[in-house]
Amino acid sequence: MNEPMKRLRHQLREVADLESIAAVLEWDQNTYMPRGGAEARGRQLAMIQTIAHRQLVSDEMRSLLRQLAPISDRDDEDGALIRKAARKAERARRMPSEFVSELKEHLSRSYVCWTQARKHSDFASVQPFLEKTLELSLRKSEYLGFENHPMDPLVDQWDPGMNVSTVRSLFSELRSELLPLVRKIVDQPRKESSIAGVPFDEERQLAVGRYIAEALGYDFERGRQDLTHHPFMTRLSGGDVRITTRVLPNDLEYSLFSTIHETGHALYEQGIRADFDASPLGEGASAGVHESQSRLWENLVGRSLSFWKRFYPELQTHFPEQLQEVDLDSFYSSINRVEPSLIRTEADEVTYNLHVMLRFELECQMLEGTLRVSDLPEAWNARMSDDFQLKPTEDRLGVLQDVHWYCETIGGLFQGYALGNVMSAQFYYAAIQSEPKVAEGVAEGDFKPLRDWLTAHVYQHGARYEPIELIEKATGKPLAIDDFMTYLLEKFGALYSLERRSP
Repeated sequence: MNEPMKRLRHQLREVADLESIAAVLEWDQNTYMPRGGAEARGRQLAMIQTIAHRQLVSDEMRSLLRQLAPISDRDDEDGALIRKAARKAERARRMPSEFVSELKEHLSRSYVCWTQARKHSDFASVQPFLEKTLELSLRKSEYLGFENHPMDPLVDQWDPGMNVSTVRSLFSELRSELLPLVRKIVDQPRKESSIAGVPFDEERQLAVGRYIAEALGYDFERGRQDLTHHPFMTRLSGGDVRITTRVLPNDLEYSLFSTIHETGHALYEQGIRADFDASPLGEGASAGVHESQSRLWENLVGRSLSFWKRFYPELQTHFPEQLQEVDLDSFYSSINRVEPSLIRTEADEVTYNLHVMLRFELECQMLEGTLRVSDLPEAWNARMSDDFQLKPTEDRLGVLQDVHWYCETIGGLFQGYALGNVMSAQFYYAAIQSEPKVAEGVAEGDFKPLRDWLTAHVYQHGARYEPIELIEKATGKPLAIDDFMTYLLEKFGALYSLERRSP
C-alpha cells in the first residue's frame, strides 16, 4: 500500500494547495480588495474551486481510494486520512462541477453586495442575492442527500456526526437552563459599564490586541493581523495562519475580545501537527470544536478575574486617561455585564447562545420552505422581541449583522457557535482538573501549561478524530452542557449575587 498511499497524499496536497490559493483571494477580498474587483474575484474563486473539485472527483482519486479502502478502518493516521479523503471526495462527487463554480461565483458577489447593504441598512439590495443563496443551498442539500431535514447534510458538513434533530435536542436542554438564568440576572439592578462609550485611540487598541495575542502564544512569525468588516481567522498553511479584527473608536471591548477570540482559533491551527499540513487532517475537527477554542480563550481565560489581575495594570498604562479612575473590579464587572442586546458578536456569555438559536431556527424555516427571504427581516425582529424584548430599528442591527448567509450557504454554520460554548467549558474544566499548573499559569500570565494541555489533547490531532470522539478522548466524558452551565452559574452567580442552584 506504500505507493498508492504516497500518490494519494500527493493528490490531496494539490487539492489543499488549490484551496489555500482560494483562501488567499478570499482573505484579500475581505480585507483590502477594492470594490471594483468583485466580479473578477468571483470568477477567479470559481475557477480555482472548480479545478480543486475536478481533482477530488477524478478517476485517479477514485482508484486510489478504492485500492486503499481495506486499510481505511485502521485506528491510525493513515486510516483516518483515507476516511477523511473518502468522505471529502464522496461529497465532491455528488456535486456537479458547474454547480460548484456557480455557487462560488455567486457567494463572492453576494459578499461584496452585503458589505454595502450592511453599511446602508439596505436589505432590499441584497435580498435577490439571498434568495439565490437559498435556492443554491437547497440544491446543494439535494445533491448531498438527506432523509429527514434539508439542513442535515449542511450541518454534518461543518459539525460531522450532528444533524438538525441532535442540535435541536441539545438546544432545547440548553435553552431551558439559560432562560431562567437570564430572567434572574435581568431582575437584578442593572450594572453600568465604566468604559462604554469612552473614546479609545484606534492604533493603541491594535497595539494592545497584538500584545495580548502574543502573550497568549500566537506566533506572528507564522501569522499576521489585519482589519476587516467582520473579524475572522484563516489558515493558508501551517506556517501562515492569519487573524483579523475590527476597531471601533468608542468600544475597547469589541476589538480587544475579537482579537482574543480569533487568536484562539489561530492557536488551534498553529498547534496542528506539521506533518498533517496540506491534507484533510490539517484542519480543525469541526466548526464546533474550532469555536470551543476561540470561546475558551476569549471567555474562560480572557474575561476571567485572574487574567485581568495580571494584565489590567498594563492596560491602564496604555489608556491612562480613560482607565486611571476605573478600578479592577469595575473593569471586570463591565466586561462581564449581562444585558440583552441586538448584536450577536457583542452579546454576553449568558445570552449569546440565544442569538445562535434564533439564527438556527430561521435557517431551518427557510430551508423547510415555511419562511420566505422577503419575510426574513420581520421574522428576525419578531424573534428578537420574543427572546430579548428588543427590536432592531434598522436591518444592519438585525438581519444584516452577520456575514454568514451572504458568503456561505444558508444552514450548517451557526450551530457551531453554541456547540463551541458548551465544549469550551468541558475542555477547560478537564484541563484545570488534570493539570493544576493551568489555573496557576493563567493567574501569572503564563499560558504555556494551558496551551500544552490543549495541544496534547486537542490541537495536534487536527481532524484525525471525529468531534464526538475527540471530546471523549480529551475530557473522559461525552458532550454535555453540565460544565458550561456550572461555569455560568458560578461566575455570574457571584457577579450578580444569585442564590446557588440546589443540587
